[in-house]
Amino acid sequence: MTKRYNSKNKKMKSNLKFMILSIFALLISNGVFAQTTKYKTMIQMNNYSGKEAYVVISLINPKGQYEQTLGVLGTDNEWYNTLKEWDKFRTKKKEKLNAVTGASIAGGARATRVIEFETAKLEKGYKIRFESAVETQKYYSKDAEVALSADALNNKEGIKGNGYIRAVRFIKVQ
Repeated sequence: MTKRYNSKNKKMKSNLKFMILSIFALLISNGVFAQTTKYKTMIQMNNYSGKEAYVVISLINPKGQYEQTLGVLGTDNEWYNTLKEWDKFRTKKKEKLNAVTGASIAGGARATRVIEFETAKLEKGYKIRFESAVETQKYYSKDAEVALSADALNNKEGIKGNGYIRAVRFIKVQ
């Protein structure tokens, strides 16, 4: 009986080890333990007249497609459709934006947002895009865009905007 009990006990322990390793492998493959990188972004707006701008910060994949919303400056989702390209992505993907939204930004003002992305996407052809719109004024689908690379993000000059955004600067968060 002891021999049979020990054999059964060893088999149970072996099965348990296999299950634990399988769960661990599944978690790793689903990116649960993916390492992320954080940057504080400082957005300096041009002086313009009119309402406050809505600005969206998106992660763009190497094919030029939206992959993830990193930040939204503007909390009233009634106006998200003015950010036309991003809104197509947002409505299709149904992302939860609770953790990435904040106040819209006025002409001449500055705003900061902390963005976070998977570290593995650095130096792989991804970009960070800043899209902007102001009520009853022009919409900029690529107001500013920067390669997701250490050199580009650490550029002390910052990235120049093409519309409402004057410049964007990045500071790595430890």
